[in-house]
Amino acid sequence: MARAASVGRGAARVPVRRLTVLYDAECALCAFLRDWLARQRQLVPLDLVPAGSAEARRRFPGLDHPRTLADITVVGDGGQIYQGPAAWIVTLWALREHRPLAHRLSTPAGMRVAKGAALAAAKWRDGQGGGQAYPRAEGWAYDPSLGWTYLTKGCADGACPTD
Repeated sequence: MARAASVGRGAARVPVRRLTVLYDAECALCAFLRDWLARQRQLVPLDLVPAGSAEARRRFPGLDHPRTLADITVVGDGGQIYQGPAAWIVTLWALREHRPLAHRLSTPAGMRVAKGAALAAAKWRDGQGGGQAYPRAEGWAYDPSLGWTYLTKGCADGACPTD
């Protein structure tokens, strides 16, 4: 399983008994993957919660919620936080038929494949594959090496006011 960015009480050593997948409810690809995950046999139960929603904020008040809309985020019941490729891998790890694949992807070479898949999904979300893009007028920008980022008000078009 991919390593988690641990928080709190040594979360990296706490067993994972349940995962919460924060998905973008406004993204057609994300909604499709949510439905696919719900149909899979799960070895570890998955709670599928819209990112940035009132429910997500209630469950995880200390989480950077704008970032969860920019990059897939999975939260373990022991306080583990997985983002980007590690989040994809831990989600596969929770599924009965896909756990062996998750183990292969958790290697250094596999992590590169997982990162490529995550970037491909982000590119699709940018409208390249007919997907739904974040509204750029609201400050969202896509960079192939970084994924989606949110620019604060006044920073759109790469020009941020300086102090």
